[in-house]
Amino acid sequence: MALPAIMPYPMPKEADLPANRAPWKLAPSRCALLIHDMQQYFVDAFTPEQSPIVELLANIDQLRTACREQGIPVIYSAQPGDQRPEDRGLQTYIWGPGMKEGPQQRIVEAIAPSVGDTVMTKWRYNAFRKTNLLEMLQEQGRDQLIICGIYAHIGVLMTTCDAFMQEIEPFLVADAVADFTLEEHMMAVNYAARRCAVTTTTAGLLESLGSLPVQAEPAADASSVGVDLKLFSLEAMRKQVAELLDESPVNLQDTDDLINEWGMDSVRVMRLVEQWRRNGADVSFVELAERPTLAHWRSLLISKLVPTLPNTDYCLVEGK
Repeated sequence: MALPAIMPYPMPKEADLPANRAPWKLAPSRCALLIHDMQQYFVDAFTPEQSPIVELLANIDQLRTACREQGIPVIYSAQPGDQRPEDRGLQTYIWGPGMKEGPQQRIVEAIAPSVGDTVMTKWRYNAFRKTNLLEMLQEQGRDQLIICGIYAHIGVLMTTCDAFMQEIEPFLVADAVADFTLEEHMMAVNYAARRCAVTTTTAGLLESLGSLPVQAEPAADASSVGVDLKLFSLEAMRKQVAELLDESPVNLQDTDDLINEWGMDSVRVMRLVEQWRRNGADVSFVELAERPTLAHWRSLLISKLVPTLPNTDYCLVEGK
């Protein structure tokens, strides 16, 4: 049940794409980029230095660079290693236990996340399933999703379909995805174009971004923010909250109600307020109490650090 070795095949070009039925147009102020499962474990199945992996990495690099320049959120999905059977679920019957913890979990170095990107733990084919991806998009006012990565006919297509069904307009970048075979690659592209998405190429998408007015300032790095962004990563926040609750950080999920489910009282919330204010986030008790989840708190804190970039989500890239 291991991944098959993937033989080289030519990356599709614009002339190979079917006509799109969907009419929507890309808008920088409305979209986010999802880089889907570009982990070493999955990339290793391809033949090195051959198509389609060469074009895949180059095109994803172009997409993420363009999106960062326009203040468009860049989100990576990554599956965890050493999954418990109850977390792995039915996937075990198709693919076995999955990857081990270690270097194979990492996003490949050629397109590794940078400061300002979000890395999201993913549990199923569909990147919306058992994650807070939809909530992240809604909180940032994004109702369009550019999708690239691997594998086209599995997780990429499932995520594209679910985005459509949740009123998120998907854009599948046909030469920035890859698959086991050209036939499966094109099956995903054809289905998406006819049923749920706009299919495009990297060049076409970059042209759309360049021909539209930029709606946000370029994404900031740690020095321009003026504070240590590591203090406001989900991992750092999870440890702070867990320490106050005398719990293990692994028990706290991003969308848990920390007040009603975990008993976070006002005294503990105020301790967090004071600490985060000292670190540079002008946040209030009332704002934290309104939506007491780690996911919301992180977005709130980042907005307080960089109020001119309300639609850009920063995180420590080694965290989630």
